[in-house]
Amino acid sequence: MMRLEHVNLVVRDIEKTLHFYQTIFPEWKVRAEGRGTWLDKPRQWIHFGDDYHYIAFSDNGEGENRDLSGHQTGLGHFAYVTDDMDGLILRLTRAGYSIDKVGVENPFRRNIYLVDPNGFEVEFVQYFSEKPEERNNTLT
Repeated sequence: MMRLEHVNLVVRDIEKTLHFYQTIFPEWKVRAEGRGTWLDKPRQWIHFGDDYHYIAFSDNGEGENRDLSGHQTGLGHFAYVTDDMDGLILRLTRAGYSIDKVGVENPFRRNIYLVDPNGFEVEFVQYFSEKPEERNNTLT
């Protein structure tokens, strides 16, 4: 078996980034943190997640992320499954975050996209079926 353990994101501001992801994942915690250097540049890093999955953040990011409306090479987005889309949206809007776009209407799933404080696009999907052929359909 193979599964994704973590994603490593270089960010500009760890505190703003952490606030965004704590809003999304209130049950997660900072698992580890420290300071060091990367290619001769000082950096702070944290691992934010649960016992099995986390996001690694390292600060001192430079420049802008890729244009999400363009075709540059780079991360398009990463996605998480939720069982409570309405609760997630409520937490995000109460914290001052807005949905960037809504996925196409589909009877078997609902998805939204947000852009984090560093320009990374994050998708959230809620499935309404356990059947793979329905969950994974390509209805538009």
